[in-house]
Amino acid sequence: MDEKVQNLKVMVIDDSKTIRRTAETLLQREGFEVVTAVDGFEALSKIAESNPDIIFVDVMMPRLDGYQTCALIKNSQSYQHIPVIMLSSKDGLFDQAKGRVVGSDEYLTKPFSKDELLGAIRNLVKT
Repeated sequence: MDEKVQNLKVMVIDDSKTIRRTAETLLQREGFEVVTAVDGFEALSKIAESNPDIIFVDVMMPRLDGYQTCALIKNSQSYQHIPVIMLSSKDGLFDQAKGRVVGSDEYLTKPFSKDELLGAIRNLVKT
């Protein structure tokens, strides 16, 4: 993979420990630095600390769901430039459209493959 892409910092926000670990392992093996968060509230504080290059966010989470988290990121002057990819077990057109409305850059359906994760990063990060 391209060296510029490998040095990226990726944030994975998901309340499922399995999904976080899976994504983190796949991405670290490809040379990415990975930051994880269990929900939108934790993610918002970690975004300020870590300044990720790209964010994956689960749609269905307690407290602050993926749509709300994405909207907050995209409405922030400081972070609106960061690509956000929604992760969901739902693949309906309504769900994808709702993701677009709140500003998501892409929508992946779970379970996702390594190629889908890496492809989304390649498509959205300008090297």
